[in-house]
Amino acid sequence: MARKSRIHFPEALYHVIVRGNARQDIFFGDADRCRFLLLLQEEVERFGYRVHAFCLMQNHAHLALQVGNVPLSRGMQNLCFRYAMWVNRCQNRSGHLFQGRYKALLVHADTYHLALVRYIHLNPYRCGVVTDPTEYRWSSHRVYCGLEIMPWLSTDMTLAAFGSNIGQARRKYGQFIRDGLDEGHRAEFHGTSGSDSRVLGDELFVGAIVARAKQLKGAVVTVNALLSAVCVVYDLPLDEISSGRRLASEARSMSAWITLETTGCTLAQLAAATGRAPSSLSSAAKRIEARARKESRMRDQRDKILQLIAQLHA
Repeated sequence: MARKSRIHFPEALYHVIVRGNARQDIFFGDADRCRFLLLLQEEVERFGYRVHAFCLMQNHAHLALQVGNVPLSRGMQNLCFRYAMWVNRCQNRSGHLFQGRYKALLVHADTYHLALVRYIHLNPYRCGVVTDPTEYRWSSHRVYCGLEIMPWLSTDMTLAAFGSNIGQARRKYGQFIRDGLDEGHRAEFHGTSGSDSRVLGDELFVGAIVARAKQLKGAVVTVNALLSAVCVVYDLPLDEISSGRRLASEARSMSAWITLETTGCTLAQLAAATGRAPSSLSSAAKRIEARARKESRMRDQRDKILQLIAQLHA
């Protein structure tokens, strides 16, 4: 059976795991770990990724990595190739360093972001390497605690969940980590539970993401199908999509955003159907995408629309 393709869309959060071939070591000393982090930093700066957490163990590594417009595969393939070349040269060896392709689980950030960061930071503790997570030098936990500085690491999204005052946020974060010390292996963070091993989230989220993946691979979404689904989700009569109502304005903006992410329907077609200029719809799409980064309601609306489109075309 052919393996399923990666799922990509801007702002997606992934739990990435790289493992040594046949469970062999991938890190042979501190210099190797420093090199891996340097290469990871270069990928962040080059491709616009955000790394929210990492943990480098002996024979594997975990990342909580959020992409921008560049797919995860481009950066990870580059990172793994360059790091493998480094190790082979330093160890005077040849052959595969990593066990096949890396594991990447697309995670519903609203639900699992904090839990994923904690799960990654507690990995050395679960494995019995340390008795206190702050003792482990090769995870980002010490940065969150203010014990180290790593400017390229994105800690703001996580710490913001614990308060606006940095000192208070770090204390609450530390308690959050301690509250999870008895937490064992979580199969869901390894893609071994749920209906799709590529995605972690509730049924609505998984359905919407899988639908989006199909659309982005080339499934045609007509302007009529898009507007019909949008109006159902927004409880808006189809003949009012061009009106000046605030609800209609948001529905048009949402339609424009989805249009830019899918294939088949174009902004020109959407403009003709809604009586708006393509440039206005393009600006509206950017505004609602920016809102969606802060408001989960926007993301939920988009996911409901994509799932409904998938159901209508099933």
